[in-house]
Amino acid sequence: MRETPRSQETAGNPRPEPPQPRPGRALAHTTGASGSGTPHRSDGRPPQTPRGARQTGPAGHLGTTPPVPRRPVSRRSGAGAALCAVLFAVVTWQVAAEGPLLSADVRLGRALFGTGPTLFTELLADLGNMAVAPLALVAAMAYVLLRDRRQWRAALIAALAMAAVPALVVPLKLWIARPGPLEPGTGWYPSGHTATATVAYFGAALLVTPYLRRSWAMPVAAVLTVATGIGLVLRGYHWPLDVLGSLLLFGALLPWLSAMRRRRSSSRTRTG
Repeated sequence: MRETPRSQETAGNPRPEPPQPRPGRALAHTTGASGSGTPHRSDGRPPQTPRGARQTGPAGHLGTTPPVPRRPVSRRSGAGAALCAVLFAVVTWQVAAEGPLLSADVRLGRALFGTGPTLFTELLADLGNMAVAPLALVAAMAYVLLRDRRQWRAALIAALAMAAVPALVVPLKLWIARPGPLEPGTGWYPSGHTATATVAYFGAALLVTPYLRRSWAMPVAAVLTVATGIGLVLRGYHWPLDVLGSLLLFGALLPWLSAMRRRRSSSRTRTG
């Protein structure tokens, strides 16, 4: 037999009110409820999802912008430049004082002179000529300026770096006055052709790399620079330490040029 539900009203009690929230219980989607520190929780604990802790981005949207690791990059560049400077000082001291390193360099040079095909080694040595290497830098400067005229500062830095080659190399040649391997006269340390190739090819690579889809310019610059030094030694135009000294001297400057190039690019991005 089906029972008839009792009436919830009695003679002494009025119409019942809706149930009231009890302390310590959560009310879903009720903002400002008793004991709820957030719209979603009632126990005051932070939300388990990272949405509540997420910060707004630059335009007010949810999301965080990852920090750019610029300081570690600059530290690595400074450490590399410092190492090259220290090694250059050691090599220069050995050459000037005619130390044991100089004697080993002479023996190595005499063993390498005339090795390899003459035409090929001469071609490698010519990569550091003023008629070849600086033209690559000029072409890179023109390419960058045609792409973006605001890069004139970066092009100017590269041009000043090339102008610094004779300003640094010539006084060192006169001071060290090292005799040549196969030709009479002095002033062979450090190698001017190697310095020209280093600044020209790496400077060109630093300029064009931001506009390339793949980062092949820097490896190509390294290959061309090393090939220049090998050709100079095999042809007997320079001792091995002449080439190494130039690589260390201007290798100490390249990290700073690269850092200046990155700062220019980042400032252009922020203001663009």
